[in-house]
Parts: sequence; structure tokens; C-alpha cells
Amino acid sequence: MEDNISQTPDTEEQLNTQVQEPQPEKPQKKKSDIWVRIAVGILYMAILIGFFMLKIFVNDFLFDFIVLAFSVLGTFEMCRAFKHKITKVQAVLVMIFSTLTVLTFCVSDFVFKEVFKVEWGESNYTPLITLVVFIAGLATILGLLVMAHKNTSLESTGYTLIAYVYPMVFLLILAGCNHLERYSDAAILFIFLICPFSDSLALVFGRLFGKKLPKKMAPNVSPNKTLIGGFGGLVGGAIGALIVFVVYFGLCTPLRVGSFENIVFEWDSLYLFMGVGVISAVFSQFGDLVESAIKRKLGIKDMGKMLPGHGGILDRIDSSLYAGLAVCLIFTIRIMFIMS
Repeated sequence: MEDNISQTPDTEEQLNTQVQEPQPEKPQKKKSDIWVRIAVGILYMAILIGFFMLKIFVNDFLFDFIVLAFSVLGTFEMCRAFKHKITKVQAVLVMIFSTLTVLTFCVSDFVFKEVFKVEWGESNYTPLITLVVFIAGLATILGLLVMAHKNTSLESTGYTLIAYVYPMVFLLILAGCNHLERYSDAAILFIFLICPFSDSLALVFGRLFGKKLPKKMAPNVSPNKTLIGGFGGLVGGAIGALIVFVVYFGLCTPLRVGSFENIVFEWDSLYLFMGVGVISAVFSQFGDLVESAIKRKLGIKDMGKMLPGHGGILDRIDSSLYAGLAVCLIFTIRIMFIMS
């Protein structure tokens, strides 16, 4: 016992030395990762803001280019994530028809509205044309069960259909928000501003109250997310809605009119905006959980490596995809009441 006691300090010093040796490198790596994440985040936001400015000052349809880019890159990430589950032919078909579907919607609506000057209530066949292209892709993918029967299974076809629908169909809704007769600027702001606010407040509430209220939101999908954090996300959605309200009526509308002299805030719309913000926060959190479930099923951490520090494009826009559903639906109903 005496020998063991006398050797303990030396042993502890050796252990401390071994533990302390790698410590200087770890903080440097973490700081580097943080700065890379910040830089990529700033660049991403700068691109979004740039296209949003083009939308306001030049033409609304220019924002479709970034929607199309999201579709191409996001679908590519899905195909790569399923690379061992689908064939190359299936992946190629998914890339071709998902791109064609989004492109058809954007170009067709541009032609009807900008070239043919179709007004609200008049015949615009963009949805029908887009649906035909989408179903053509669906029919071709299912047709591989006949044309490439030996290499195509029902399982691979199922994975192919998932890659075809997600994220392309959701991005069609985002393009639809960009094409709204009214509130299109507000809709885009909601989709890309509410999610960061919701995520930030969810993180804050989770860290502040997570230990006292540890009830998990979806323990089998995302063990770190708590219900109190989810509530914080709703608070973030409400705060984000106030900012969208101010920016839309105080900045976007005057920029389109070309004058800041008579800024008018439609206070009757404040309740609408607050409701959209909270509902969008709910949908954005669920969208994040959906992608988390996909990644957990595949056994991967990120959908891609395109955005260092953030993962892939889908890791960045997963919440926005589902938020777009709520935003598009609510504003479409609002416009129908206004325009009727």
C-alpha cells in the first residue's frame, strides 16, 4: 500500500502530461471550424440576399434560378446518399426529370405572365404542364421495372421515387411562393428568415431549460431536441414574423414603389404575419426532423459536404422546405379572399 501511495503523484503527473499534450491543437481546430462555418454562412446569406435584390429591382422570376440550383444540388445529394440502393440509370432519370419539372414550372409561368400577360383569374396552364412533366418522370421511373427488369427491384424503385420527390416537389412550392400575385417578397422572407430564428431560439430555450424540462420531442429521431426547445422555436417564429412584417412593409414595398416618403404599415396584416411565423416554425422544425430521420435510416451525419461546416445543401434548407408549404398555403388563401 505504501509503495502504491508513494507512486501515485508521479503517475498522476505522467497522465496529466499525456492528456495535456494534444490540448493546444483541439481548440485551434474548433476555432477554425467555427470561422469556416461563419464564412460559409455569410456567403450563403449573401447569395440569397443578392438574388432577393434581383427579384425586387429586376424581375421576380430571377429568384427562380436559386430555386432551380437548390433542386439540382439537393437532388444530387439525395441520389448520392442512395448510391448503393439505386442504379445509375435510376439516378440519371431522377436528375433529368426533377430538373425538368422545376424548370418547366418556372419557364411556363414566366411565359404565361410576362409574354402572354395572363392576369389573375385567367387561364394559366402552368400547373397542368408541370404536372404532365412530373408524371412523365414518374412513369419512366416505374417503366424501368419493365425496360431494365433484371437490374431494377421494387426496393430500388422506392428509393428512386423518394429521391425524385424530395426535395424537388417542395422546391416547386418555393417557386410558387416566388410567383404569388401578392406577398411574394414576404413569403420568401418567411421561408428563409423564420427557420434561423426558430432554430436559434430553440437552441437557447433548450440550453436554458433543457435540464429542468428534459422531455424529448422525438427521441428516436433526434435525441437532443426537447419539447421546451420546440416551444422556443415557436417564440423564434413569432419574433421572426415581426421582423418580416417590418422589412416587408418598411423596406421591400417602398423599394418596389421607388419611394420611402409614404411608408404604410398594414397593421391589420400583423396578426396574419404572426400566425404565419408561428405555423412556419412548427413546419420548419418538423422538416428538420424528417431529414434527421432520413439520415438516421441511412446511417450518415450529413447529406453532403458542399457547405463546409454546414453539411450539404439539404442540411441547410431542410427546414425551409416544409416551412414553404405553410407559407404558400396561407398566403394563397389570403390572396384568394383579397382578389375575389
